[in-house]
Amino acid sequence: MLSELTSLRHFVLLDPKGPIGADEKSIIILATLLMLIVVIPVIVMAIVFPWRYRASNTRATYSPNWSHSGRIEAVVWLVPCIIIAGLATVTWISSHDLDPYKPISPVHATASNGKPLEVQVVSLDWKWLFIYPTLNIATVNELAFPAGTPVHFDLTSGSVMNSFFIPQLGSQIYTMAGMQTQLSLLANEPGNFLGISANYSGGGFSDMKFRARAMTDADFENWVKTVRASHDTLTPAVYRSLEKPTEKVPVTYYSEVGPNIFHDALNECANGAMCHDDAMKLSMASDALGTNVGLCTVPQKKVID
Repeated sequence: MLSELTSLRHFVLLDPKGPIGADEKSIIILATLLMLIVVIPVIVMAIVFPWRYRASNTRATYSPNWSHSGRIEAVVWLVPCIIIAGLATVTWISSHDLDPYKPISPVHATASNGKPLEVQVVSLDWKWLFIYPTLNIATVNELAFPAGTPVHFDLTSGSVMNSFFIPQLGSQIYTMAGMQTQLSLLANEPGNFLGISANYSGGGFSDMKFRARAMTDADFENWVKTVRASHDTLTPAVYRSLEKPTEKVPVTYYSEVGPNIFHDALNECANGAMCHDDAMKLSMASDALGTNVGLCTVPQKKVID
């Protein structure tokens, strides 16, 4: 992990390995250049003006009664307005093009079928749980996927709010208890990328990192076989133990995943409580019947003295 931490110091945002990261890099550069239109002239004027209008420069124009300049007013208002309009246009277009819920365009996929790999993500204190529902396997603090294949994430939190972020692939997104977010990413080439939590979540936050491994199709198949060779199974009891706060958790493989693990984590019922979706269905049924059965206390009879 030390080498990965070192790589973070080398501007990984400017070294993207996927189409989302590449588009975000272009936005960062464009926004910086637009803002430099103001910053560079201001820096130059901050040096030139004091030198030109110093007390010893008798050739400088002295206008004690000067109060207004139409040209200056035009520049100080027009230039910022143009910059803001440019940034607004870029923001509007990119917000739609880079919507994290939007699937990766098939144009970027190099896999034969272009079908996305489904991964369910649960952020915990202080670790990341990755569930592969179609493969029926799970891992802790290691995410693997084939390069060139879109990856679709469903994300939630088993604890406080966190932020899922693989800088070289782009698009951080929040994970929140009782809520589900989505994200689509793709790696153009094989490689190991550092994944982090980008939202402070307590004492073990600094070590809440994972390795994102983009592999060739053959290497990914071998990795799946390695995970399936594990003797550990992700049962509800194991998940409840993962919910407990722990730091610097090593990579762990689960060869099989019990039913409804992600569902129970999302609906906060892994501890045996009523699931949120079941409570909602019961509430809707009660509303339809015009009753409050099971959700509210039964109104007491009025006592007449």
